[in-house]
Amino acid sequence: MKVFFLPTAQFELDDAVEWYNEQSQGLGIKFLDDLDRSIRRVIAYPLSSPELDPGLRRCLLTRFPFGVIYGIDNETIVVIAVAHLHRKPRYWCERLE
Repeated sequence: MKVFFLPTAQFELDDAVEWYNEQSQGLGIKFLDDLDRSIRRVIAYPLSSPELDPGLRRCLLTRFPFGVIYGIDNETIVVIAVAHLHRKPRYWCERLE
């Protein structure tokens, strides 16, 4: 399966990596490693994450308070958001229109 990040999701990812690197050198890389493990889990088992809405799922990172919000379009995982779990819930819903 291919993985496609919406531009806003890519921006969230870049922003989180930058923020974690400012907190501690190398922490951004650890965040990326955690995200990579989650994405690999989604690719291997795309339907295993809980469904938030019809056609939308969330895979949680293990070490960081983030979730990958994604949908499946044929053979492509479409990442809608790399969402911080302690911020405004469901802010990413407007991206679906």
